[in-house]
Amino acid sequence: MSRDTISFDVDDRGVATITVDRPEQLNALTVETLEAIEDALDEAADRDARVLVIAGAGDDAFVAGADISHMVDLSTPEAQAYAELGHRVADAIESFPAPTIAAVDGYAFGGGCELALACDMRVAAESAVLGQTEIDLGIIPGWGGTQRLPALVGDEVARRLIFLGERIGADEAAEVGFVGEVVADDEFDDRIDELAGELAAKPATALRAAKEALNAAGEGSAATGLALERRAWAGLFGTHDQREGMKAFLEKREPEFE
Repeated sequence: MSRDTISFDVDDRGVATITVDRPEQLNALTVETLEAIEDALDEAADRDARVLVIAGAGDDAFVAGADISHMVDLSTPEAQAYAELGHRVADAIESFPAPTIAAVDGYAFGGGCELALACDMRVAAESAVLGQTEIDLGIIPGWGGTQRLPALVGDEVARRLIFLGERIGADEAAEVGFVGEVVADDEFDDRIDELAGELAAKPATALRAAKEALNAAGEGSAATGLALERRAWAGLFGTHDQREGMKAFLEKREPEFE
């Protein structure tokens, strides 16, 4: 798989970073780029990454959306295939077996927002601007935005953002729950690195179980989700990290997780 439109790295902490690298096009997502992200996600999982960061190259955009020049003349079957590719990528981020961080610096519109919504955490630079802007193109969000956005910000706010195609700044995005944290532009990279490092130092097996249980909260009944939580919780007992974490607490020292 060609990776000309992304960069990929896993550091010695186990932090994997996928950067969409088309700054001249505001990191708009082509078919090639989506396929390269999909390939990199598989490699990050195979390498047991402890954290995944999704970022955009340059100073202007996280991801400004999907490739409109590709979409403009699509037939319905071709649009269906494009939607399925976008959904596969977003679903792979959502189900990635470690915490994921969207490093939202600059513009995050349309499909870019949908990639961010699929992440576990969204950190925005103070100059970031976000929006599900598809309505002004005569379409709607097609990579999960109509489902993930209401779950995050509530039904009324999601309808306003999608119906009106509003672009909102980072502070307003934080107020409505779209992002979890806003950071000064000149501190943004350091904060992403710090947060990724904090997560990478946590017990990976427990984080995976926590993510599975949290994801189940939005699927099916409460009873199903609670049953999964019980199984996941009990299954961690007897692992190295559970024994080490509890012994370290009792011995008043820092734990040494695997």
